[in-house]
Amino acid sequence: MDALSIGEAARLIGASADTVRRLADGGVIKSTRTGGGRRMLDTRSVAAYLRDQWPAAPAEPVYGQSARNRFPGIVTRVLRDKVMAQVDVQAGPHRIVSLMTREAADELALEPGVIVLAAVKATNVVIETPAP
Repeated sequence: MDALSIGEAARLIGASADTVRRLADGGVIKSTRTGGGRRMLDTRSVAAYLRDQWPAAPAEPVYGQSARNRFPGIVTRVLRDKVMAQVDVQAGPHRIVSLMTREAADELALEPGVIVLAAVKATNVVIETPAP
């Protein structure tokens, strides 16, 4: 797929269709018009916009970490028991769930509304595409 509709791009970006139109009008995201006048957005341009909006490098220096996938987000929920904690983070349109010790969650003062950087390192990642 080389082009996305305004609505498809809005869902991927996590913004309104009006915001996506403004980005296209401002030249931030490349767009073309079909013969019928429908605006289509270049998928590579949308990907570049998303990449630029959420830089991979953290704001604060991190030393000696091998994880490459970093997602800036906000804590939406913290469930604690005596030993463990579940921390839910909303990073753009993605919900990331982290399980950690309660001690770690307490030391990081994790509560809803705290801005965090979720670093993900996985040995297996499954990629799926929609059916043709």
